[in-house]
Amino acid sequence: MPHIRLFIALALLSGLCACSRQNNPASTPEVLRRGLGGEPSTLDPATASDNYSQEVLRDLYEGLTAESPKGEVIPGVASSWTIDASGTEYTFHLRADARWSNGKLVRAQDFVTAWRRVVDPNRASPVADDLRLIAGAASIISGASPTTELGVYAPSDTILVVKLEQPAPYLPQLLTHSAAFPIYSDSSANSHNPLTWVSNGAYVLSAWSPGSSVELTQNASYWDRTNVHIPHVQYEFVSDDNSQLAQYRAEQLDMTDTVPANAMPALRIAHSTELVIAPFLATAYYGLNLSKPPFAANPKLRQAIAMAIDRKRLVDSLAFGQAGAYGFVPPGTWNYSPQSWQWKALSDTGRIAEAKRLYAEAGYSAVAPLHLRLLLNANPIIRNTAIIIAAMWKNTLGIDTLLTEEEYRVFLQSRHDKSRWDVVRLGWTADYNDASNFLDIFRGRSTNNDAGYANPAFDVLVNQAARTADPNRRRQMLEDSEKIMLSDYPIVPLYFFVSKRLVKPFVQGVQPNPLNRVNSKSLQIVTH
Repeated sequence: MPHIRLFIALALLSGLCACSRQNNPASTPEVLRRGLGGEPSTLDPATASDNYSQEVLRDLYEGLTAESPKGEVIPGVASSWTIDASGTEYTFHLRADARWSNGKLVRAQDFVTAWRRVVDPNRASPVADDLRLIAGAASIISGASPTTELGVYAPSDTILVVKLEQPAPYLPQLLTHSAAFPIYSDSSANSHNPLTWVSNGAYVLSAWSPGSSVELTQNASYWDRTNVHIPHVQYEFVSDDNSQLAQYRAEQLDMTDTVPANAMPALRIAHSTELVIAPFLATAYYGLNLSKPPFAANPKLRQAIAMAIDRKRLVDSLAFGQAGAYGFVPPGTWNYSPQSWQWKALSDTGRIAEAKRLYAEAGYSAVAPLHLRLLLNANPIIRNTAIIIAAMWKNTLGIDTLLTEEEYRVFLQSRHDKSRWDVVRLGWTADYNDASNFLDIFRGRSTNNDAGYANPAFDVLVNQAARTADPNRRRQMLEDSEKIMLSDYPIVPLYFFVSKRLVKPFVQGVQPNPLNRVNSKSLQIVTH
């Protein structure tokens, strides 16, 4: 039977590459059509925390630094920079030809204005923590200091000085994140109106059709426009994996940002050259509501539901090559040894027996089962994962789980309302390649701490690591902090991500990097 299903799938997919832009007159080398698994919540760099928004923002804006297709840090708006002997003061020299899409000069003050917006507590930016390492940022974010105390200064239009609380060798990479993008200082923030849009990246916003697509046009004023090869980019919002595949097959998409699991076996065989799979620094996990029962003050219950999940069976069912996660910081993170729960080595029999024992000691049984509300965003893979895990909880412990599925933009709001869920499906993708980027979100005051985790011992270690220049000591502190967090079970890690895309043969330059970024600027459409 499996062989029959595979044969049928191969037959359905056999036409995947039968068409090209040569015999499809509706297509044009002027436009790159990219699938996007959800609609951006915003295109304001100060408020964009979701991956879909950031994907588009990287086409629209450019920070002081940028990334090569392989993920290496390269000059962006800043042509060069220097670091003082203490490692806490950076001086960036902005290139003279960096301009906004309206032709005006990109000034150092534009970065000062943008970063002050991000850390302003009145705005409650979800990406404020990304700038916490700048001198004064923590005090500003907490409301104790004015934004003018932020350690970033513009002595002239082309010089920007950034002072840090402690050495941070990863700062140049952090500045490629959308939280550090400039804004056009001569007016208020962009209102998403294409007629008044001003940005400084390779592209500008030309149209936004809510619920459908975002269209971008090459920025004629961009300093590196000669290396931008595709005039127009269209992001199509397609949340369903199978729908993306169908549109790709119908020549309506040139590139997907996901692939349905049931198509993977056939694609690997018949269209391996169009299938791009690569690991990247991201973790899928469930956050547990620690603000009230059943999980507040009940670590045994939290451990029991973590142990009841068979991660090998889970990732096998997803069929993408993910690795089951028994810790939070992914393998491949710079200067770090990933941590994991000690029971990872238990046999399935031993793991299940221990989960049942802890569940009983937590006060639950077959006659008095636990009832959970699991909140998730609408996505086939996320839904299937939830169904599989709910079945594991039911079969192993007797837990009854109610799934609540919401459209992505609604979910982004609901996840912050703890009255609506006991468990919430979350994912964390690295903003920069450093373990602190994963662990900082569990600090007591982090805006990304959805579970409400609070452990002073954890906070002390993370804060000490932030002040430590010695890489070996810093690494040990971060590893110890992850051990503490894992032992408290505020979350349930599920798996480490791999990216998966379908890319038409005529689209060249796709090289997924450790942060899973594929900017349109680095791509070309080649027809023969």
